[in-house]
Amino acid sequence: MEWEPIDTAPHDLDLELAVIDEDGPQPLVFPCRRVTNGGGWVSSETKRLVEVHPTHSREWLPKPV
Repeated sequence: MEWEPIDTAPHDLDLELAVIDEDGPQPLVFPCRRVTNGGGWVSSETKRLVEVHPTHSREWLPKPV
């Protein structure tokens, strides 16, 4: 699945977040959700605020075990 610009990220979906730089995508290893009130991101699992400034997102697909 392709990375989308962060400003198009939905609020109601688990997302994989990444910073994309000259070395390519640097994704987080856990799903996040966009916070509606106040902005920012929370871990989908813990519901805790995540201090991150991603540039791109895509739908989170569970990793095969």
